[in-house]
Parts: sequence; structure tokens; C-alpha cells
Amino acid sequence: MIQVFVLLRVRAAKPFSLLLDALQRTEQQVDMSTFALMAGGTGGHLFPAMALAQELRRRGHDIHLVTDERVSHYGAEFPASGIHVVQAATPSIRNPVKFVRAGFTILGGTATAIGVLREIKPAAVVGFGGYPCFPPFLAASVLRIPGILHEQNAVMGRANRALARFAKVLAMSFAQTAHADKFSLQKVLVGNPVRDRVRAIAGMSYPALAEDGPINLLVFGGSQGARAFSDIVPAAIAELDEDLRRRLVVTQQCREEDLDRVAEAYRAARVNVELAGFFTDLPERIVSSHLVIGRAGASTIAELGALGRPSILIPLPGSLDQDQKANALVMEEAGGAWVFDQATLSPQSLATQLNDLFLAPDRLRAAASAALSVGMPDAVERLADLVEQTAKGQS
Repeated sequence: MIQVFVLLRVRAAKPFSLLLDALQRTEQQVDMSTFALMAGGTGGHLFPAMALAQELRRRGHDIHLVTDERVSHYGAEFPASGIHVVQAATPSIRNPVKFVRAGFTILGGTATAIGVLREIKPAAVVGFGGYPCFPPFLAASVLRIPGILHEQNAVMGRANRALARFAKVLAMSFAQTAHADKFSLQKVLVGNPVRDRVRAIAGMSYPALAEDGPINLLVFGGSQGARAFSDIVPAAIAELDEDLRRRLVVTQQCREEDLDRVAEAYRAARVNVELAGFFTDLPERIVSSHLVIGRAGASTIAELGALGRPSILIPLPGSLDQDQKANALVMEEAGGAWVFDQATLSPQSLATQLNDLFLAPDRLRAAASAALSVGMPDAVERLADLVEQTAKGQS
């Protein structure tokens, strides 16, 4: 009798369970939303936007990218249902004529963006900084669409500062973000999202570095290259002892116009080298490297932290806000990098640093572990959660 009763309960519970699953699926379908991501067409802005787009699409949402004309160089693989190019300009107070022209361009871009947003009807928008975000984010504010600003750097950018009054939430990559305290909007620490291809190889061990084995050195200057690296790095490597040069396997990103002269410099130094204007598989090259020489853009810091690789960081000089230097110092203070100013860096001083590090593999391994402490591997989930909460009015 007891067995029959239990069997009846199980059979009765099964249809109820199926009904409950169906209701949950229906609720999830109702919750699926459209989101507009706004990012300028450079890697530093597009890569975290791409990471968020990948995560939101996994959750069933529809994604649109609003950007500028440079997207053709860096955004071909962006996972979006639609890519909308909107006019934008950087206002220059020093030049009144350019300032007025920029104003008209921004107004025209805002009008275009209003039309785009009315068509796609996003539940929320996310801006990733840079002046290309200004027209569409302003348009979202006009249409009363809730907006999140994501700041990738340790210094809040000028565009994000200008847009902060129109945003509901500021998502930060660093706990200490300069200028953020000046604004009263909600602030949430989420980290800087990295792309799926970075997350797929995160956790790979630091490559073995034998006493007489190959040394993998990766040199890159951000998505647009760095001419200074073409001048300094080959000359520094030429200063190393022949035994070290023989062990080196150098991979270096150069601007197209510098490729021939850099190749000749390495040939003269008898160094094994691979050169290219851009590497589409940069994360895989980072993870296989013993040391990275690079700028200190936000995406570079995020990927070095996620993958745990030591670096020599040379921040981009001349920036008004010195955001790259602030980023680099965070990594250096954690023990994951060595920071040099380009203005005072010579081939000889870089050669001395390289020689010391290559002959002390324990220092490189320790720096690799320290770099991991800067990374936030769940940044993309944190940001996606915040976007969904903002769309529902819960943030």
C-alpha cells in the first residue's frame, strides 16, 4: 500500500515538474532583452565590449553595437545582430573652428543615434568610453533609456566624465579610479572583461624556462602598434650576450612601415623573430610567452592579469590623464610588472633589465603569479549581471 502511494505521488509530481520547467522557460524568454553596446573602434574599447556581448548572447539577449567608422579594422568579429556606425568627433577647445565643427558632428551623430535606438528599442545601453560613445549615449539619455558607463582604466576618461551626468551606474575596473569620486552616480567594481578566447586559456601554467632552453619574448604596442618599440627593443636585444640572443624567440608587432627595418635589425643581431602588423591570436601568444613588453592600456593589463604573465610596461607618453601610467603602476605594485618611462628608456637600460630577468627565471615566475592577483576572471559575469539588473530597474 505504501509503495502504491509513493508511486502515485511520483507520477503526480512528474507533470507538475514539467509544468514548472515550462513556466521557468517562459519566464526566461520574457526576460530576454535587447542591449546596445557603445564603443569606439579601437581594441581598448572594443575588446571589453566584445566580451560583454559574448556573455549577454549566451544568456539569450540580442546585442547591437553602436560605434564609429574604425570598426572595420577591429570589429569584424563582433558578436552583434547589428553594427551601427554613428558620426562622432573629439572637441578641441584650443581650436574654436574645430570645436564648432565637432559640435555639429556630435549633434548629427546624436540625431542618427536616436533613430537607431528607436528602431532597436534596447532595454539598457552600455558605454565603454571614448568620444564615439558620446552621441549614442546622449541619445539614450534623451530617450530615457537607462545607461551604464564602463571605465576600463585606473583614471576615469574624459568622455566618461562628460557622460557621467547622463548615466545611472559607473562600472569600474579598479577599486581606486581617479576622478570617480567627483560624481554621485552609483559605482560598482566589476573589473575589465576579457574575451572568450582569453578566458578559454586562462589557468595555463607559466611555460617552463630551462637554463639553456628557448626564451619566448612577446613585444606589442596595443592595437595600433608602437614605433618607439621598433626603435628601442631590437637595439636592446642586440646588446645582449650572444648566448642569450641564441636562445631568444621574439614575436613583435610593428607598424607596417617599420617591418622591413626591424627585420633587418634582428637579422643583423642573429635573433629568431616573427614580425607582423597585427596578431589576431595575441592571447595565445601572451600565454606562451616568458615575458611581455608592451604598453599599459586597459585591455593589456586585463589580459596579462587573467593569463598571469610577467611584463615590462612602457606607458604611452603624452596622455593628458596619464591613464596608462596609472594602470601600469597597479600591476607594478602587485609585483607583476616592471614599469619604465619611454622618455628615459634607452636600449642599454632595457638590455640590462632583460639580461637580469632572463638570468633569474625565479623572478619571472614570481611576477607571473603576482600578475594573476590583478586579474578579475569573473569580470564579464559581474558586468552582465549589472546590465540585466539595470534593465530591470534593480541596480
